[in-house]
Amino acid sequence: MTGTGKTMVRIANAGGYWGDDPYALRRQVSGPLKIDYISIDFLAEITMSILQKQKQKDAKLGYAADFISQLSPLLKTCKERGIKIITNAGGVNPRACADALFELARKVGVDLRIALVEGDDIAERLPVLVQQPGCAMKNMETGEAFDGVLSRVLSANVYFGAMPVVDALKSNPDIVICGRVTDTGITLAAMIHEFGWKADDYDKLAHGIVAGHIIECGAQATGGNFTDWKKVKSFVDVGFPILECAADGSFVVTKHPGTGGLVSLQTVREQLLYEMGHPQSYITPDVIADFTTIHLSADGEDRVRVSGVRGRAPTDLLKVSVAYSDGFKASGTLIVSAPDAREKAEKFSEIMWQKLSSELTRAGLPQCRKTMSEYIGDDSTHRGLSPQASAKEVLVRFGALADDKACLQVFRKILPSLILSGPSGVAVTGGAPVISDVVSYWPALVPQQVALARVWVGEVKQGNSAAAAQLYQSPELNWPRTGGSSDVQNAPLDPHILPAFDKSKSQRLPLWSLAHARSGDKGDTANIGLIARSPDCYAWLRENVSADLVGKWFASICKGKVMRFTVPNLWSLNFLLEETLDGGGTMSLCIDAQGKTLSQALLRCELDIPLSLLASIDAEHAAPESEIFSLSSINLPRTGRS
Repeated sequence: MTGTGKTMVRIANAGGYWGDDPYALRRQVSGPLKIDYISIDFLAEITMSILQKQKQKDAKLGYAADFISQLSPLLKTCKERGIKIITNAGGVNPRACADALFELARKVGVDLRIALVEGDDIAERLPVLVQQPGCAMKNMETGEAFDGVLSRVLSANVYFGAMPVVDALKSNPDIVICGRVTDTGITLAAMIHEFGWKADDYDKLAHGIVAGHIIECGAQATGGNFTDWKKVKSFVDVGFPILECAADGSFVVTKHPGTGGLVSLQTVREQLLYEMGHPQSYITPDVIADFTTIHLSADGEDRVRVSGVRGRAPTDLLKVSVAYSDGFKASGTLIVSAPDAREKAEKFSEIMWQKLSSELTRAGLPQCRKTMSEYIGDDSTHRGLSPQASAKEVLVRFGALADDKACLQVFRKILPSLILSGPSGVAVTGGAPVISDVVSYWPALVPQQVALARVWVGEVKQGNSAAAAQLYQSPELNWPRTGGSSDVQNAPLDPHILPAFDKSKSQRLPLWSLAHARSGDKGDTANIGLIARSPDCYAWLRENVSADLVGKWFASICKGKVMRFTVPNLWSLNFLLEETLDGGGTMSLCIDAQGKTLSQALLRCELDIPLSLLASIDAEHAAPESEIFSLSSINLPRTGRS
């Protein structure tokens, strides 16, 4: 690969999921910094199944239509400024997305060239593929066999890496539309194309993966979901992240001057720990990146420099994301007022589930697969970690999951009937619940040859009312993969030495005084990244916050094992909590099915902390004032309330 000869390329992000800030693209396009590329991520596992259903009803649908509406007032400006857009908005129907863009181009009167990356959709081929060697499609997380899932598949898409996008960029398109490409790949591809990196430039590719990971969730890198949120001056018109990338792989994370949000060492560290598994093996189709080699440094106001990332050869397998039908669920709410709000709420729950069980038996229907009551406003997210208090009111959330939709028809009729036949002080909050399909997620691995990408290029010219002209259709593209290993041989170098402390000068304080945190989900596993406020704080956390302690702290939430990984270069510990999200994704009945609040729950854990540790924290990393210090002491462990 030869590259374009540029020494610096700016890549901006304008969205981290389908439903993100609809005005982020406008702010990125119109900001004062000159932008070369904008990446926008629309896809998640559940999104693919929703788009597949849309396509089944209408062959012209199946893509993220929000992309068209966001781009409509900006397409001419993007063309004038030479801003290229790379996005996975194509979903399960990239051609339809391209057609909608061509129609938009004719409407606003601009020439438009589009490149499509196709070939990731393998759903129709699954019955044949599963008979081939290496394609058993066992669940890569649980080891379960695929047999019982095959007949219920809604969508199945292989994750392509950056290389097919690089091929698409060779045709000099204005927009690259992808289906299922990794979140990091749509950023890495621009760097490979511009700098001419080779497929085995693993350290450079690893920098690109880290860059893509930092910006893939939009404003999460620029102050969104930040633990120390009081340090963010404004959340209005938050500046989404921008990368200033160099040919050696290093880059700066920043945002447009004058926008809201914050870029700091802390905000970047939090995003790096988001949805992290093993920090030494961040596996992608292009490279395995080692996050324990990342070096961060301040580079001015709202600027963080990233360098030093090491990478190694990828495996010879690709991940498949399968969405399949897995029953039905419904949820509904009542609001219960004081006095005795919690006690009355629990009585409503008792009545609800007894009546449902009796009516299902009377109707000859099976019992629900799962039911749950949550008491929102009285510790429903942290489940047992809050001090006992007398709630002023409680929003009771009833959830049920069933294989037979008829069971939930009974559920939705019973819930409103409780209003006039239970304890006093209850208010209506929405009537009968809506029943929705449950779409579950099945991850698997297949050989690369199972799905080979193709690139299609087409364009429209001003004044041409005919269909877009096809310029190029590639053969199936195949990149040799080395069959590298994801196994980790050695623990990361940890230079941080625990200082000596005067144990008599300690105080029982929450971990929040020493750390900030970020949590996320992968299936039924939650990850919590605990990030120290100083190197000394990291050394103390490393010695005192074990996997066993975290498991005990989350005893009311986590039903599986807890694993801990050290990330010394980021002053961090990464915890994986298995069987924590009630099945995960769409099948969970929890109000926080993605574990977003678990980081805050861990920060509430109180331990006897040496006061001298607080003196090791500089002003930039110090915790802001918070009500967390006024919490009454919480003794470890607690099992929580039911």
